[in-house]
Amino acid sequence: MIVKETKLKGCFIIEPQVFSDKRGYFVENYNQKAFNKALGLDINFVQDNESKSSKGVLRGLHYQLGEYAQAKLVRVVKGAVLDIAVDLREGSKTFGEHISIELSENNKTQLFVPRGFGHGFIVLEDETIFSYKCDNYYHKASEAGVIYNDKDLNINWQLPSSDFILSEKDLILPTLKDAKL
Repeated sequence: MIVKETKLKGCFIIEPQVFSDKRGYFVENYNQKAFNKALGLDINFVQDNESKSSKGVLRGLHYQLGEYAQAKLVRVVKGAVLDIAVDLREGSKTFGEHISIELSENNKTQLFVPRGFGHGFIVLEDETIFSYKCDNYYHKASEAGVIYNDKDLNINWQLPSSDFILSEKDLILPTLKDAKL
């Protein structure tokens, strides 16, 4: 696997090795020992989640607070998304900055999003299946978020906002200035 740290310390792009031939392909999506060694971390994922969405669905920007904060390893099984990670670590040199990366079934790229980051994505193709591992269990009372169109974050979601499909919950998230961190 090829691992590249992004401009946001602790956030990594992971390109697994893909073996292809006339039969198709094989890829090892996750190996805890190799993953931890490559990133220099000791991560123990305890929960796997998956979502299926249509083009234009925007999920995020989400995170969990305090002891329930989660690191995530995200990838696309089918289709494509524009994935966003926002540094919400108070005191970080890159606080409020974000990265965006296209994750797709074709490129097999993964993103490791550490604790203390907001995370979201917009679906670029119909019938997209998004998968993620979490290093902490979901805790409803600790869920939090930042509104997707916060002017201070200035995220280019790549699709026209008229195409966005958001949950009621995501439409009323606070700005970064008003968010609980």
